[in-house]
Order: sequence, then structure tokens, then C-alpha cells
Amino acid sequence: MSTASLADKRPSTLRGASLPKWSPWAIAAGSLVVGVGIGLAAGLDSKVQWGLIAAIVFVLGTFGIAARVEGRRQAKDRVATSLVWVAFLLAVMPLVSLIWVTVARGVKVLDVYFLTHSMGVVADSEPGGGIYAAIIGSLEQVGLATLIGAPIGILTAIYLVEYGRGRLAQAVTFFVDVMTGIPSIVAGLFILSLMLIFDMQPFGFAGSLALAILMMPVVVRSTEEMLKLVPNELREASLALGVPKWRTILKVVLPTSIGGITTGVMLAIARIAGETAPVLLLVFGNPFINNNPFEGAQSSLPLYIYQQYSQSAGANAAYDRAWAASLTLIAFVMILNLVARGIARWKAPKTGR
Repeated sequence: MSTASLADKRPSTLRGASLPKWSPWAIAAGSLVVGVGIGLAAGLDSKVQWGLIAAIVFVLGTFGIAARVEGRRQAKDRVATSLVWVAFLLAVMPLVSLIWVTVARGVKVLDVYFLTHSMGVVADSEPGGGIYAAIIGSLEQVGLATLIGAPIGILTAIYLVEYGRGRLAQAVTFFVDVMTGIPSIVAGLFILSLMLIFDMQPFGFAGSLALAILMMPVVVRSTEEMLKLVPNELREASLALGVPKWRTILKVVLPTSIGGITTGVMLAIARIAGETAPVLLLVFGNPFINNNPFEGAQSSLPLYIYQQYSQSAGANAAYDRAWAASLTLIAFVMILNLVARGIARWKAPKTGR
């Protein structure tokens, strides 16, 4: 046998020892056992504390085992990966806990009757009633706010990216930044001051105006970032063919970024769907059904939750209705996001190989 063939069969010595692929899971399981054991031995009752101890043990254990087997350089890489996973779990745990508690407490009274009936003459301390009036109010108020805020926000973003130059664009950008941090109660007070000037009573459309004010800066910022991601080569190619700029924006820029724009609008809707302060000031709440947002007080899901929870002292029925309405509001926002993703995927430009 030749020397070359012997060299081919000789195992490579350049590859160092490495941990198996299942080692992170084994270390995580061991860390969890150690964390629970330390928590019980120390008399800690909170499971969150057990989890934090397990996370610390997981990071330290990963570094120690990896340093012994693979060396300190590879161990540092594994520690960085472990920290990313720990941070991810710390971020997900509150969300999972919130959804778990809301579902567990909200399903007690959430049924077809609850969704199709209103409070009417039912007292807050009595069982029964529902959120039909609140659903109607939320849909109308958020829908009108979207019809007002989304087009204005998208057109403002198009101006800033495609046309905006000079002091006017700088002023618009400045006021958009300022509006992004405006508390919701300030927007409600602004509309309320106009209502007092014109001697107007609470009605649903007033809440829509305040929600539109809160929605516009979110739409402007998200749309602006999406438009900036469109390659300039696409614009230049369209303009080189003699296509007017407005048609380039309409046929090239917007279809390319429609997925991100739709997602930004949905985020803005989710941001205003849970606002309570403007609705409390301007819409005022109504236990009866009012399908006209331009006349008379209305209800909404966030306001309904606030009112029921504020009346829940000693009344389990109001407490259960508040949690059921919270679960309905979460489901409403989730459905909106799923619809937005479907529309974005449907309208996204097709790419070929």
C-alpha cells in the first residue's frame, strides 16, 4: 500500500474535540434540576427565582464543560449563544404567562351568549350580560381611526422619503418624532378641548379622532423605514424608461414595500386598540348598543374592561367579565395580525429564479 493511501485513511488531527449536539439540552435539563434543588434548599417559594438560578447555572455550566472539552475560545462562543437563549426565554416568559392567565380566567364566561349580548340593565355585581356593544364600539372607533390615520401616515412617509427636502421636511420629521411620544391622555384632552369649545357631547367619532392622532406617527415611521429599504436601482430603472415619478411610486415602490407597510399599519392598529384614556374622556361608555359613532356615547373593549374591573370588588361576575373581554381583545389583535400577514404575502411582489 502506498504512502498516499495510508495518509488518506489516517484520521485528521486538526479537528479538536467537540461536544455532541444534544449537550445543550442535557446541560439545560441538569441546570433546571440544580436550580429547583437550590431553590427548595434555600426555601425560595417563587418559581421565577428557581428559573433565574437555573439560567445562571446553565450559563456557568456551559462555559465550564465547553472549556474543558473544546477549549476556552469555543467555550466563549457557546456562552454567548447561551446568553442569547436565556434572554429569549426571559422575554417570552411574561408573554406566555400573560396569555396563560388571560385564557385560564377568561374562558369562564366567554361563550356565544357573552359575545352577542350587552350589559343593558344587568348590574355590574350580577351575572350575565356581555360585550356586544363594546365590540361594535371598538370596531367602529378603530376602523374610523384607521381610515383617517393610515392614509395620512402613508402619504406623509411617501413625502418624506420621495419628495421631502429642506426645512418643511425637517419640521415634519420633528413633529412626527414628538407625536410618537405623546401620551394617549394628551390626545384625548386635545379632542376634548375642541368638544368643549363647540359644546359637543361624548360620541364615538371623537374617540376615533384621538386614536387617529396616536396612530399616525407609528404609521409614518414604519412606512418610512419600509420605503427606504426599496433599492434605488428600481426607481432609477423605472425613471429611465420614462415613467413619471408618481407612477413609479405607485407601481414600483409601494408594491415592493407593501408587506412592511401593512405590518406597520397593523402594529399601529394594535397600539390604539387597547387605549382606554381617550375613550374614557371622549366616548364615555354606554351599556346599551349604539351603532351610530357620530351621535351618543358608545362603549369599547378597553373601556369595558376598565369599568368591569373597577367594579369587581366583591363581585366575581364583573371580575370574570373583565378577563373574558381581555381575552376577546387579545384574540381581536391576533386575528388582525394574521389577516395582515396574509394580505402582505398575497400582495408581495413575485420573485423568480
